[in-house]
Amino acid sequence: MLGRFTVRPSDDGSSTFGVWDGAVNGWRVTNLDRAAAEQMKTDLDLQFNAHGPRPASDIRSVAPPQSVELVTAWEPGELDAWIRDDGQWLGRVRDRDGYIAWIPQSDLRPAGQETP
Repeated sequence: MLGRFTVRPSDDGSSTFGVWDGAVNGWRVTNLDRAAAEQMKTDLDLQFNAHGPRPASDIRSVAPPQSVELVTAWEPGELDAWIRDDGQWLGRVRDRDGYIAWIPQSDLRPAGQETP
């Protein structure tokens, strides 16, 4: 289950961000800029599910990252990893603005592929 890790403003008044671990109810890391915190969150999503370490069979790295398009108007993005979560494969995709999200496999296609 994704959602164990969330990006939150740091609680030290520094206007930085951190990654909160809901399973242990505590910070994993603080004092990052927003982009670094989002990257750290998805790195932790690759390593852990709601119950502990994610099984190796549920992780697939994509090296080098490949260009994909997201179903939302087939926007371009870059895929660098897959995880299986709750029986569904999700790809970690960075869009052209640098935003990182977990996208269901059914909502991705290789870049440049036309709709049938």
